[in-house]
Amino acid sequence: MKYNASVSGETADVLVVGAGIVGLATAWQFTQRGGLRVRVVEAEGDVALHQTGRNSGVIHSGLYYREGSLKASLCRKGREQLLAFCQKHQVPFELCGKLVVASSPAQVPALEVLFRRGQANGIERLAWVEGSDIPRFEPHARGEAALWVGDTGIVEFRRVARALAREVEDAGGTVSLGFAVRGLERKNGLWVARSRQGEVAGRVLVVCAGLEGDRLARQAGAAGDVRIVPFRGEYWELAPHRRGLVRNLIYPVPDPRFPFLGVHFTRRVDGRVEAGPNAVLAPGRHAYRRLAFSPKDTWETLTFPGFWRLAARYWRTGLAELWRSLSKRAFCRALQRLVPAVRQEDLVHWGCGIRAQAMDRQGQLLDDFAFAEAEDALFVLNAPSPAATACLAIGAAIADACQRFLPRS
Repeated sequence: MKYNASVSGETADVLVVGAGIVGLATAWQFTQRGGLRVRVVEAEGDVALHQTGRNSGVIHSGLYYREGSLKASLCRKGREQLLAFCQKHQVPFELCGKLVVASSPAQVPALEVLFRRGQANGIERLAWVEGSDIPRFEPHARGEAALWVGDTGIVEFRRVARALAREVEDAGGTVSLGFAVRGLERKNGLWVARSRQGEVAGRVLVVCAGLEGDRLARQAGAAGDVRIVPFRGEYWELAPHRRGLVRNLIYPVPDPRFPFLGVHFTRRVDGRVEAGPNAVLAPGRHAYRRLAFSPKDTWETLTFPGFWRLAARYWRTGLAELWRSLSKRAFCRALQRLVPAVRQEDLVHWGCGIRAQAMDRQGQLLDDFAFAEAEDALFVLNAPSPAATACLAIGAAIADACQRFLPRS
């Protein structure tokens, strides 16, 4: 991969903006179609430094998604493709399984809905677990009932992204790092992307820019009423001597009103166990540090009508998430609903990621994948979980959708 590579030269057939896992999977899918000059440009000095490199590393099974949704179909298809890709490229992964726990009687009906949804979505290793049997799967977890989802796994998605980048370059494509796109322009039948380093051009443009995706789409008149509102997901790790509290993955029953899965435990491929994340409004699209603040990003959020409509409906939930962010004790109490034995002193090494959550002007958080088009261009406006699991299927769908933009051979 090239850092601050020369941006002059041959026009690409396909120009991809963004070297997260979705952008790289899309570029890779184009290279598999033969004869196309493919170029990826990325603002950072490496691939997968944002959502891809900061997510929980879970290979999702398709449990949560409405039957018939893009999430459901692309997750199941993409999961199989991802596993095959990892095997071929020797990326370590493990199908360790996940336990989704109803911690109170009031959550059992929602757990039953998930069970039926998982069956409808074709999850093969899915079982109902009575409360008394929960310790058979996770000795320290407690609850009224649970679902065992054996199709769930773990992987380091940044390693997958690196393998995809190598594959793109081995197939004759280019991945150029340190190229932060500042503007897009339609010129002489081409898309031109400008940065401080210069310009690159492509016949077809695909923007998979995550946290900056809506801004680039608006430059092309393609964003509509959708705005990216950044949410910071904060997590802790279990201290090494307390990792035995969690065998694999332990999740709560999610709130169906929100596209977040709630505070949970996730074992990583390297043996670490993460606890979290919560979901709080981020004061910046790249506000990874606790005191980081972007006036521009915050102003855009606060002047968007959808944000205030969401806040009016769910301000209590927002305050609860904020309190968990400020109070380690409150964060720990949320975890104790799943694993009562965890203690504050067991939680070490705070970290976070920023989720590029799309919202409309009515204050609805977009739950499914969302795309927009302009002339010879496609923009990814919302790629929430399970986008990493489904990346190869998403990339194929994007390549299929863009096929009509390319000249017939």
